[in-house]
Amino acid sequence: MSQQPVRISRQHWQALLDELEDARRQRHLVTYRALVERLKLPSPAMQILTAALEHLAALDAHADRPLRSALVISQGASRLPRPGFFECANRLGRFIGASDGFAAASWHAGEVARVFEFDYPEAP
Repeated sequence: MSQQPVRISRQHWQALLDELEDARRQRHLVTYRALVERLKLPSPAMQILTAALEHLAALDAHADRPLRSALVISQGASRLPRPGFFECANRLGRFIGASDGFAAASWHAGEVARVFEFDYPEAP
């Protein structure tokens, strides 16, 4: 049995882009859980959100832009994205190293600063 790819509706995709743009303009980070709740994503919500954030990271990387998905973090004490974000950034050639620890935290802080400073075009 082949697994269907997880898809996000056009409406949810636009809402995700809007939420990330609001976070960028206000210079704050948002948790995965808060996004799932605000976007009212259907089940499997976290997988849909993760797939959408990875797709957005690929779009940003290919356009040579800072990764907007860096604005989404875990609720935990680390205040970092989940390990999958760093694995995705690694696949995109943006980050090399372990998904936890000082190197990840340092790279993430720099990427967030770049996102805050970047002026994204209307369309992803």
